[in-house]
Amino acid sequence: MARARILKAAHDILIEDGFGRLTVEAVASKSGVGKPTIYRQWANACELAMAALMSGDSGAIEEDAINLRSALTVQMRSLIQAFATTRGRQIAMTLAAADPESEFTKAFRNQVILSSREAGRALLIEAAARGEIMLPQNLEVLLDMMYGPVFYRLLVGHRPLDASFAENIVAIALKVVVASP
Repeated sequence: MARARILKAAHDILIEDGFGRLTVEAVASKSGVGKPTIYRQWANACELAMAALMSGDSGAIEEDAINLRSALTVQMRSLIQAFATTRGRQIAMTLAAADPESEFTKAFRNQVILSSREAGRALLIEAAARGEIMLPQNLEVLLDMMYGPVFYRLLVGHRPLDASFAENIVAIALKVVVASP
């Protein structure tokens, strides 16, 4: 319950006021949750901002997603949808200009890139356990191939981030892991 209130407050501050106004103090005040509770879950305001940006649908797989294709598509669409907004593009521009060792960049890496990859990894492993697919020897490369294009388009901006892109990524990735008959 507290986590949901924190993420909603942080999300509202991001949308209404922008990244520069998001502080742990502001989120604590808006959510009614104490700062120590916030700090137990996020190291700093940057990590909290990334978690808030990705909250909501962001990769949450519906229980009725009956197969790997639908589950991965839901997750990929949610990821893309989070960054297809004006606020998402602003975060991408800030990220592109940030020091690779900055708290902002580390938060993006931990809360967005790595958490998305871990959700995808779990879906792939579950599908392999059901016999739906055969995992490649190097799962890390497959995950890079799936999530790398999203962040490439996000940072380079040469092509749109849209639902068809999510579907194409999933379709191509699944060709790599289709179970042999």
